[in-house]
Amino acid sequence: MALTAGFQEVADRVWVARYEWFDVNVTLVGGTDGLLVVDTNASARAARAVIEDIRRLGAGEVVGVVNTHEHFDHTLGNGELRAAYGAALPLYAHETAAVRTVASGERLKQRYAEAPEDPHATEVLETEIVPADTTFSSVRALHLGERMVELIHPGRGHTAGDLVVRVPDADVMLAGDLVEESALTNGVPGFGDDCYPLDWPLSLDVVLALTTPASVVVPGHGAPVDRDFVEEQRDTIGVVAETIRDLAARGVPLDQALEVGQWPYPREDLAAAVRRGYEQLPRSQKRLPLV
Repeated sequence: MALTAGFQEVADRVWVARYEWFDVNVTLVGGTDGLLVVDTNASARAARAVIEDIRRLGAGEVVGVVNTHEHFDHTLGNGELRAAYGAALPLYAHETAAVRTVASGERLKQRYAEAPEDPHATEVLETEIVPADTTFSSVRALHLGERMVELIHPGRGHTAGDLVVRVPDADVMLAGDLVEESALTNGVPGFGDDCYPLDWPLSLDVVLALTTPASVVVPGHGAPVDRDFVEEQRDTIGVVAETIRDLAARGVPLDQALEVGQWPYPREDLAAAVRRGYEQLPRSQKRLPLV
């Protein structure tokens, strides 16, 4: 079920639907050759609801699918989209995300297998994991007839394989989970076990350089935002990164860092970020633990 009751147009031939499960966004970009679907929801059953909403919109046939990264809530609908629109439907992703999609999905399935009481467990476990098969390393241009769409890997952040989708003629940026707005997480970005908190601010600098003050930015979760929102979130993530660097440079041990640091987000949301940040720092930026 979509929070917005189907796809809503946020710019010229760019439609976004928000779905209640994870408050995840699925976006359509339209051109004279058809529709590009960006992210595919969290299971085959959830993807069937997306397909119904696409057909109800009546804006054209799907000619391609993009995954903004490998996480299951953005990729597990891939197989259902391909079943609906043809085995030759291209599935695009950054090369790292494509390689990691199956393993990421299997880890998630294991967690649901261990929680059979979860109302979504059955549909997740029944879903085939279909990774993207058309990949790129840096930038790729797609043509939807007269409209050109850019797939850009701005660097690591939420994952190692993040991509953003830029629609230049509509001044729209689809940011995936590099940007999050959702009330489900109180606006805290997804600092998961595979995040890169020290790289994330620099990746958002690239995203910001590709936007204008008038840009519509669609996050992976939550309502569309503007450039000012992205700047503010970039700066806050930057505080997380600099706090990690400062603590490590002062010799604060990892197991004390959450308690010692002054954090811009709740401590309970930052355990993975701090651990990952400490892991990523070179030895030259870490002092011996304080005694």
